[in-house]
Amino acid sequence: MTTRETTSLLARPDHLDETVQSFSDKVAVAAYGAIQWPWLLRSLHGGRLSDKVALLDRLGLPHDALPNLGSWKADTALLTHIVNSIEMLRPAQVVELGCGASTLITARSLALFGGGQLTSYDQHGDFAEATRGWIGEHGLSADIRHAPLGTAPDGWPGSWYQLDAIPPKIDLLIIDGPPWSIHPHVRGAAERLFPYVAPGGMVLLDDASRPGERVVARRWRRRWPDFTFTLDSHGAKGTLIGIRHR
Repeated sequence: MTTRETTSLLARPDHLDETVQSFSDKVAVAAYGAIQWPWLLRSLHGGRLSDKVALLDRLGLPHDALPNLGSWKADTALLTHIVNSIEMLRPAQVVELGCGASTLITARSLALFGGGQLTSYDQHGDFAEATRGWIGEHGLSADIRHAPLGTAPDGWPGSWYQLDAIPPKIDLLIIDGPPWSIHPHVRGAAERLFPYVAPGGMVLLDDASRPGERVVARRWRRRWPDFTFTLDSHGAKGTLIGIRHR
């Protein structure tokens, strides 16, 4: 998974299991798709090459270490937020939903800033295995787990990761999946992990400028008064930053 290899423009379609995507979910995807196409087009840009090179230099990684960014893949803005957050928080435990480029950046940042543990979940077992091997090529490690999609908790629509052995204390939670094509509000179910976030801990939600994620953010603000959520609109996709009050 480097710039020497071709990466697909769209997220893998095999998450769309007819047994888990209801008719109402399909209607919601179609409706949001009709209004959020400007955000989707903007997301094709993964950030300036100079920013990507600067980020890799900061972490001591080769300039071809990351895939071509953009579309469903993390952009340089989110990756920079991850590095900055780890350098500031020195987290003992990071949990990531949706592995890939962010996994490499997170694992490398932890190695440089405090040596914490990364637990990453992805719905694709083969991609999780490939990511595990990929970061191993850089001398890094993470607990990368296959988490198939199933029934979403707490009344959220769509499907959600069937998580196992969730770390009891999370200092940084990175939410970069599942894809919106399951349901525009699909990432709202990540609030299931909020009780595990330590006081002073942080939540990073990717693609936060999209209409669906803005709805999710409004609900989180109502439901979780012990968090402060701020939208950073820099970059191609926007990042929602949540801080749990001490």
